[in-house]
Amino acid sequence: MSDETTRTLAVDYLARVEGEGALRLVWSGDELTDVELNIFEPPRFFEGFLQGRSCLETPDITARICGICPVAYQMSASAAVEDALGIALPDPYLQLRRVLYCGEWIESHVLHMLMLHTPDFLGVDDAMAVAREHGDMVRAGLKVKKAGNDIVNVVGGREIHPINVRIGGFYRLPRRSEIDALVAQLKEARPLAEAMLRWMGTFHFPELEVDVELVALKPEGLYPFIEGPIASTGGLCVPVQEWANHFAEEHVARTHALHARLHGEPYLTGPLARFALNFDALPADLRALSAELGIGPGERNPFKSLLVRGIEVLFALDEAVRILEQWRAPKEAAVPVELKKGSGWGVSEAPRGTLVHHYEVDDEGLIKTAIIVPPTSQNQLAIESDLRNLGTQLKVLDDAAATHRAEMAIRNYDPCISCATHFLRFERVFS
Repeated sequence: MSDETTRTLAVDYLARVEGEGALRLVWSGDELTDVELNIFEPPRFFEGFLQGRSCLETPDITARICGICPVAYQMSASAAVEDALGIALPDPYLQLRRVLYCGEWIESHVLHMLMLHTPDFLGVDDAMAVAREHGDMVRAGLKVKKAGNDIVNVVGGREIHPINVRIGGFYRLPRRSEIDALVAQLKEARPLAEAMLRWMGTFHFPELEVDVELVALKPEGLYPFIEGPIASTGGLCVPVQEWANHFAEEHVARTHALHARLHGEPYLTGPLARFALNFDALPADLRALSAELGIGPGERNPFKSLLVRGIEVLFALDEAVRILEQWRAPKEAAVPVELKKGSGWGVSEAPRGTLVHHYEVDDEGLIKTAIIVPPTSQNQLAIESDLRNLGTQLKVLDDAAATHRAEMAIRNYDPCISCATHFLRFERVFS
């Protein structure tokens, strides 16, 4: 007979996600003894098939890695190649790239907040159920998301897998009429985004505290998109070119996504980290709104990353308007590019966290080696740490409640392998 001392939560497949993964939690008595977030999707070989290709192709190739955050891959890839070729972009190009990044943050954050995470907090099955009960908020959120999509369309060339980014700048610069229309749309979306965030501020947030180091870009006086050194709450502050001196990736047999560590320890990247390290760079009104919502630079509850994303949406709306209203197009869409041998690093802040690219380029401009470090792989160990810290809560909950709480904890990070609503199947095993 079972003595009911061992309990296993086994999830064979995380369904309807971008990628394939599984989850296993094992308790011995009241102690959570084993936590495994397994990513078993076959390797996609992007780093491999970049080798031998022209470095000028990297923005278009890497954009295909993700349909939700292609701009992040384009920005980190472009920065790495430009670093290798010794290209320093003039400010107008950098500002327009910053606007493009605003668009991606808006569309990605709102998708996660409204469609993927809100059902968890309201205890309903999916976004359709949210729409039936809170149709005004869903309509408002969709208008905000569309504003982000339209930025990517105008500046990036199309909404999905944009095609207008090139090494040295862009293929085409937006017309003033397009910019003016975007500014009007963004201003209209702004109060809708704030109303949505204030509504989400009324949700109940389970208790949990991140106990790993936080890592994000930290530029001087700016909230980060594509600028700044890599910093941490533990005092790290280094240029991306020193990445390999502090961070290391390792292969673990149970997952096809590499585990990343900072000085041998797990760490967290993403909205909570950006917020902690760059809170003072936010405008005064957003710092005040954060205080109203009960969050600040010391916030370590990953469930409240929902609210941090909302602050970042408002920041992205305001920042895009600020830049576009004063932006003046340079004479050419891109600066001249000379192919030569070099080694380059690029980094940017994807919606989900810090995204690092490194390329070695030969004297013909062909890529010899490529390294891409996405935020989801970096956050795997942080997610496992959160689940371990939730072990006592999960152990005393019934199957349905434990499944729901585990889903929420994983989805806090909006990982690319976990972008659906309710995907966990709960299995209890006694031995």
